[in-house]
Amino acid sequence: MQAVVSLLNGHPDSGLPPGTLDTATVAGRTFLVISPLPLVPFVLFAPFPPLWEAARWMIPAAFGMGAAWLMLPLARRYGPGGTTTLWLATLGAFGTLLWTLAIKGNFYYLAQVQAMFFCLIALIEWRDRRRAWVIAVALGLSGLARPTTLLAAIPFGIALLAESRDRVRTSIAFGLPLLATVGLTALYDLARFGSPVETGYGISTLQRPSLIDARAKGVFSLRHVPQNLYYLFLRGFDHVSRFPFFAPDSYGHSILLTTPAVLIAVSAGIRSRTVVVLWSATILIAIPLLLYYGGGGFTTYGYRYALDLMPFVLALVAIGACHQFGRLEKLLVVLSVAFVSYGVLWAIAR
Repeated sequence: MQAVVSLLNGHPDSGLPPGTLDTATVAGRTFLVISPLPLVPFVLFAPFPPLWEAARWMIPAAFGMGAAWLMLPLARRYGPGGTTTLWLATLGAFGTLLWTLAIKGNFYYLAQVQAMFFCLIALIEWRDRRRAWVIAVALGLSGLARPTTLLAAIPFGIALLAESRDRVRTSIAFGLPLLATVGLTALYDLARFGSPVETGYGISTLQRPSLIDARAKGVFSLRHVPQNLYYLFLRGFDHVSRFPFFAPDSYGHSILLTTPAVLIAVSAGIRSRTVVVLWSATILIAIPLLLYYGGGGFTTYGYRYALDLMPFVLALVAIGACHQFGRLEKLLVVLSVAFVSYGVLWAIAR
């Protein structure tokens, strides 16, 4: 909230002392290293200091509930209908890290919840009227929270142009909101760090030696890929002597031990244009996540950064459910909800 108050007073710095974790100090001024959108909702609470602490919890919860509600229309538009719709909506709301992040009251977790919220809007619009400007605005807002999600605009834009009868008009309608997103982000970084291409992630204050050593190899580097793949697919729980006895690695653990129902996405195949667009968006977003030095997102339950691509995977899961949704698929949904519920328990008990 200090950063929001400073921003409203015309100062983009955070007011925090130099050396504060996840800040960057430039020319004697200390800035939060965070994307712009998570700060925006707090502006409403800035005039009311007694509500500042409550806002820290209310805002992520509100976006989380909104995203959870959107799982139902997503399931209806991509899934086979019937009772399967409820299974798919339950998976999205309670079988992904959306639940664990929305209840944390954390700026950085809020960014991922916001990104998921707006990506879901884009996906729902894709199955409805497919208006280029609506999809672009939704993806642009998502990008203001998590810039990696902007990469989804590439396959969606190509598909929109391929089916458009007026490609010039479609290009303008789709391109302008995305250019606005890039421009706002550049101005935000210019005001903070004096450069439109400096995000602060390469100069931010870190405290853990393992993260310091990893970043020294490059904020983005192929050398991070093997370890990130290990965390994303293979890392399991550690056994500990205290309740609840199984602890996740703070750098991330396997998505198959948080949301194993993502395996249903394989049934979606690659034959339709929508499926190709969704797989392309998933892969494009995964690339910078796997190249990034920060593992799954310290400190976290599961592979937190994978939430950036989860909306597109959930749409693929729903399409896959159109081909097959039997006992095995239902078991995977139940396991997903159980694993994520354990994450909530672990957060409370640790």
